[in-house]
Amino acid sequence: MNREQLIEEIRKKGSFLCVGLDPDTEKIPEQFLQTEDPIYEFNKAIIDATADYCVAFKPNSAFFEAYGISGLESMDKTFRYIRHNYPNHFLIADAKRGDIGNTSTMYAKAFFSRMNAHAVTVSPYMGKDSVSPFLDFDGMWTIVLALTSNSGSSDFQKLLVDGKPLYMHVMEQCMRWGTESNLMFVVGATHAETIGEIRKTVPNHFMLIPGVGTQGGSLSEVCKFGLNKDIGLLINASRSIIYASKGADFAEAAMVEAKRLAKEMKTYIK
Repeated sequence: MNREQLIEEIRKKGSFLCVGLDPDTEKIPEQFLQTEDPIYEFNKAIIDATADYCVAFKPNSAFFEAYGISGLESMDKTFRYIRHNYPNHFLIADAKRGDIGNTSTMYAKAFFSRMNAHAVTVSPYMGKDSVSPFLDFDGMWTIVLALTSNSGSSDFQKLLVDGKPLYMHVMEQCMRWGTESNLMFVVGATHAETIGEIRKTVPNHFMLIPGVGTQGGSLSEVCKFGLNKDIGLLINASRSIIYASKGADFAEAAMVEAKRLAKEMKTYIK
């Protein structure tokens, strides 16, 4: 999915919501635990319930890898289900990969060629070697971790280097390797007060914003500082949607929460 198609889907739906898929067998409704593939069946129900209100899905690979071979099979089936049934949804592999060049190339092949994802989250800590192999895949997106929403983000990301926080140096350097059509940045909603400054540095790039919902980020604050002429935001919500209820009404509850967020987002789209 290219930039123009993504923007078109956002404007058509009036939503820039991304639903994060973080399946945990200790949290999903008990009714799925008796099925052959609980993780996949749960994901499928969440996807179907929320697809009308989001433009993207973001399966988190850790929540599949934790279950070994069966988890990887569930991940493969989840990706296939999204691509087959919802081909106009932006599909993000939240893998946070980052290694030397030849290893990064293999990671990129795994998610772009095997899983058919549109985008992969990437850690830039090892420099160009860990980012550029993903950018070499035409038509695909690399989403670089910049300023994350976790409490430990300040340990390194906010360290001042020549009077500027490290995450800003990371973003400026990555912009030399990619373009606004194949490069996004992860910026946590819990840092809403800095998003305005970040937007000045990356005026045209999309930002993937986690942290709205369970982590306490404010959608209105993020939109106030982060929207650009092309919207430029994908707001991710995971636990607040997929675990909105642990009962038999879990799918309906997920739909209601996704619809609520999408309705609010629509008010910010001009």
